[in-house]
Amino acid sequence: MPETAPLPSSARFFEGVKDGVLTAIRCTRCGTLAIPPKEFCSTCHGRAWEARPLSGEGHVTSFTVIRVAPRAFTGEVPYAIAHVTLEEGVALLGRLVDIPFERITLGMPVRFRPGGGRNRSSLAFGPG
Repeated sequence: MPETAPLPSSARFFEGVKDGVLTAIRCTRCGTLAIPPKEFCSTCHGRAWEARPLSGEGHVTSFTVIRVAPRAFTGEVPYAIAHVTLEEGVALLGRLVDIPFERITLGMPVRFRPGGGRNRSSLAFGPG
């Protein structure tokens, strides 16, 4: 049985996000990209991964404007959340920043930006 590299952790992923680095993992068996890190490859069920830096360039595939937020975020409303597909083919959710709500459109180009505040890191995307 082949040895596997240490599993990339979500904590390390979000530390990278905080530092402005967006990284996926690539299955060394079949080449599938995954973000955020997970234990098993959804394509071949392999467990051998390597880190892959991502461009951070993508486009909005869906979005919503949050006007009534969970308790921890009530002071931040309104804000927009988008499903973004990156150039590399992986997709994730993040806040849209520096884009007026009325200018957000499906397919619009966006670029990764570190987000967060209040001692947390989060994904954000701004104009591409």
